Amino acid sequence: MLSGTISHWRKQLQNGSISPTELVEEIARSIETRNPATNAYLSWNKEAALAEAAKADLSLPLGGIPVAIKDNICLAGEPTRCASRMLENFVSPYNATAVEKLRAAGAIPFGRTNMDEFAMGSYGENSAFGATDNPAAPGHVPGGSSSGSAAAVAGGMAIAALGSDTGGSIRQPASHCGVVGLKPTYGRVSRYGLVAFASSLDQIGPITQNVEDAATVLNAICGHDAKDSTSSAISTENFAAELGQDIKGLRIGLPKEYLSSGNDAAVSAALEQSIRTLTDLGAEITEISLPHAEAVVAAYYIIACAEASSNLSRFDGIRYGFRADNTAGLDDLYSRTRETGFGPEVKRRIILGTYVLSSGFYDAYYAKAQKVRSLVAGDFTAAFGQADLILGPVAPTPAPRLKDTSLSPLQTYLSDIYTIPANLAGLPGISIPCPQPGSLPTGIQLLAPHFAETRLLRAAYALEQALAR
Repeated sequence: MLSGTISHWRKQLQNGSISPTELVEEIARSIETRNPATNAYLSWNKEAALAEAAKADLSLPLGGIPVAIKDNICLAGEPTRCASRMLENFVSPYNATAVEKLRAAGAIPFGRTNMDEFAMGSYGENSAFGATDNPAAPGHVPGGSSSGSAAAVAGGMAIAALGSDTGGSIRQPASHCGVVGLKPTYGRVSRYGLVAFASSLDQIGPITQNVEDAATVLNAICGHDAKDSTSSAISTENFAAELGQDIKGLRIGLPKEYLSSGNDAAVSAALEQSIRTLTDLGAEITEISLPHAEAVVAAYYIIACAEASSNLSRFDGIRYGFRADNTAGLDDLYSRTRETGFGPEVKRRIILGTYVLSSGFYDAYYAKAQKVRSLVAGDFTAAFGQADLILGPVAPTPAPRLKDTSLSPLQTYLSDIYTIPANLAGLPGISIPCPQPGSLPTGIQLLAPHFAETRLLRAAYALEQALAR
């Protein structure tokens, strides 16, 4: 099993204890040994990674460091399946901007990680190529949709990985697997080359072993991109610059709506421990309110499904991707291609999205959900007038068991209740481990105002270090 953070392996590479090619070989051995039990990777191209490792520039910030890539982020010459039969044979002709930026920082993209199909899921069980198991809690879900990326990092099969977060899909699997997951501000990282689920919500971010590594990867992948119309032109900064600084006097808001009796005992204990630790570090805990918290799940699933219905209309069997055989005319080709190529969860969301966008229902559902989204954003604006950061759970419970048939789709949707608000408002958020004795891995979440990642990472680092003592 591979162990060690980015900073650890950078030191090993720079002092000559290991070469980039040897590091790739070591990761490949770990994948070959551990992936059969976890299904964290759908594929990995060792030869391509070794070719890049042979010419790695160790003077760069990520020089010689292999990074796993979620299967919905385009990697030229490699499959980009989105864990779907619809794209099973699709090979990307270009790189996502985030991948290009990783390479420019010296990293080596290595491996395509499993996920919920088209990023639609909370548990990592919706992949057309089999569910991902949680290496930190075997037999339990790793969380979704970035299940493979979190499992790869937690299971010693990756030093770091990229995931995507539409409603918590980086932070929730990070919490369930006991690693760090960072969702940047919407627009901070280019979405060019990220296969769209819900374009106004999707964001690429890192899953890493600690907060310092998250800052290092974010430094590499952020920045304006002319290829993405939603990319922010705001200047970037060194997100690791304030790591290690104290957080004395920092105001931490605790939403009263998050102190729910429905939270698992381990989640409540993690929240209480984090409050005590932050207080000991000199932060000021203040109660705040997010009045529209109870409406976020309904609003999110209306907006996300509507955008999914539009974005996935391109997969029709005509242009690229899967095409059904022996069809009787164009309508039958469309119908059978989509019926066969998409899994049940994707079809459920497409149908819901088509319904809320249809004539007679658009104003009743979609337009109203967008109004709720504005109210949610307004709640955060008001809250950040009273607090510098917001603290809360990542999920109401630790990871459920795999293939738990007692859970309905609605129950799985509700598992995102604490992560969805950041996507609706476009805020940055981070999940860090807060393990509880006798419990499965449990994470705690911090949220920050737009483009305040440096502040967010400073507080997360301080909390991480204090919890580890």
